[in-house]
Amino acid sequence: MKYKIALLVFFFGILIAKAQQPDVFFNATDTFFKNYVSNGRVDYKAIVEQPSKLNILVHMAKNINVIEEKSNEYQAFWINTYNLLVIKGIVDNYPLKSPLDIDGFFDKMHYDVGGNIITLNGIENELLRAKFPKEPRFHFVLVCAGIGCPPIINEAYIPKKLETQLQRQTVLAINNPSFIRVEGNKVNVSQIFEWYKDDFERAGGVVTFINNFKTSKIPASAELGYYPYDWTLNSK
Repeated sequence: MKYKIALLVFFFGILIAKAQQPDVFFNATDTFFKNYVSNGRVDYKAIVEQPSKLNILVHMAKNINVIEEKSNEYQAFWINTYNLLVIKGIVDNYPLKSPLDIDGFFDKMHYDVGGNIITLNGIENELLRAKFPKEPRFHFVLVCAGIGCPPIINEAYIPKKLETQLQRQTVLAINNPSFIRVEGNKVNVSQIFEWYKDDFERAGGVVTFINNFKTSKIPASAELGYYPYDWTLNSK
């Protein structure tokens, strides 16, 4: 009996060790997004009915440690973790019409992940933006659960594919006529460009940044405005 117990403890320890490996987390997250995300919308109702898969991922993220020196792994982990925790926050308070229905959704709700006790804003501002100040494309892959945010994708961000994924999602957002609204010399853009203006200024300015990705360029003299952010829940 003691031998059997020891054997079970041994194999359980192996499972825990595997769960702490980033690759296992990335693969499981990829499967989760493929099952519950489509066309930029999340099937919150289905997750609420069976939350165990999401909870396992959040628990898995608790014990994973990534380092800045492995920048693609680090960034991919925190992007995925941010998007999962946004879904977790919605699911735990479902039903609701907007993430703003929850007081402190972004700056008061704390999570134990990646060796940190941190908020969603903390992940975005302290672990990503502050550490990689020359990477404004984060704003097109971190999804806040509002329709006004660039859409969530039905796959995980993977270290070896991260550059391609960041570039693809930025190009899609910038060339979406609902996201960048051009009417003659008047250009209305998402408030993302207003809230995080410094990030885009470091990349040459808002108009220059947009034109780096936009197929149909906007003139440097364009009159820039910001349309109201749509915080309606991005549910299916």
